[in-house]
Amino acid sequence: MEVLAAKIAVGFVVGVLIGLTGVGGGVLLLPVLIFGLRIPAIVAVGSDALFNFFTKIPAGLLHLKKGTVRRKVVLALAVGSVPGSFAGVELLVHIRHLYGDGVNNFIQTAVGVLLIIIPLLLLFQRRIEESLANRPPTMKGFAGMVGIGLAGGFLVGMTSVGSGSIIMMLLLLFYSFTPKVNVGTDIVHAVVMTGVTSAMHFHLHNVDVKLVLSLLIGSIPGGLLGSHLATRVPMLWLRRILCTLLLLTGARMLMA
Repeated sequence: MEVLAAKIAVGFVVGVLIGLTGVGGGVLLLPVLIFGLRIPAIVAVGSDALFNFFTKIPAGLLHLKKGTVRRKVVLALAVGSVPGSFAGVELLVHIRHLYGDGVNNFIQTAVGVLLIIIPLLLLFQRRIEESLANRPPTMKGFAGMVGIGLAGGFLVGMTSVGSGSIIMMLLLLFYSFTPKVNVGTDIVHAVVMTGVTSAMHFHLHNVDVKLVLSLLIGSIPGGLLGSHLATRVPMLWLRRILCTLLLLTGARMLMA
């Protein structure tokens, strides 16, 4: 019972932080699952992917309703991210076949690297947006978007991290969509990508369904509370503190 309460509490805290800061669930939840709840890394990745799938559906539907989604961009990204996700998961399967539980050390290292890269991108996101404002697209065409999807899908299949942060930053760097379209398109694509990734992990028995349900029970009210508090707390400083903590966590993962 205490373990169940701890999982629900983790989901609640992560939900609050997502609602407050907009930082993606994968980058927040995965370190807690691995270090806090001591979930084997490969199970944490699969469970986190399924958690992200369910938590992004409501936001994705809202963006579709508001018309802030470029459907052709979602399709182009998915053409790359679906095989990319498959490749990422298959790499884990191959490593587990060769090294057994050593795959968890590989995942931990990969996540540690991403936990250093992603917070740095988030810390400088506003400056990047300002510097790129009103400039023409620097990359055109279907192939470029497929390439972004392929890279993002591979990372998500391997670590479950990056479905929002990495792809949204790449769209920001190479295309000139408005911020709300960038966010809406990224979220809807993330639903597709995390859905495919979590299905593959589920097939490989890398998903703890009870864990995911417990996290969702906590994250739903947590997300609502976080969204409510977002206009009442100094979000910029909270985001900076959170990114600093993620950087420290990434460094600890690399040294473990």
